[in-house]
Amino acid sequence: QVQLVESGGGLVQPGGSLRLSCTASGSSFSANSYTMTWFRQAPGKEREFVAALFRTTNTYYSDSVKGRFTISRGNAKNTMYLQMDTLTPEDTAVYSCETGRTILSSIRNPNLYDYWGQGTQVTVSS
Repeated sequence: QVQLVESGGGLVQPGGSLRLSCTASGSSFSANSYTMTWFRQAPGKEREFVAALFRTTNTYYSDSVKGRFTISRGNAKNTMYLQMDTLTPEDTAVYSCETGRTILSSIRNPNLYDYWGQGTQVTVSS
């Protein structure tokens, strides 16, 4: 089993920044084999792919966040970060991390991961 805990959400003004963290624990977790991904879900909308860290080194972003968000892994490799800059009200959502042995062609599908966290709320408002 793998447990994921997200943190770092909150209220921020448009144009501001936040950094989210996702920490994985459990004997099944393998940093070198698992994909770690951020999804978000706004009220009344489907869960949306945000960014992925594939096999510790390769990064992928949705077009809506490319150039504004940066995904990275901590030195301990069981922690993933999402640095979010130049936030807009359209970024308001619950952000959650997911992980699993997801293949590259499937990383944007939130239903193809083995583990997921509870999520953290991000609200961008003046």
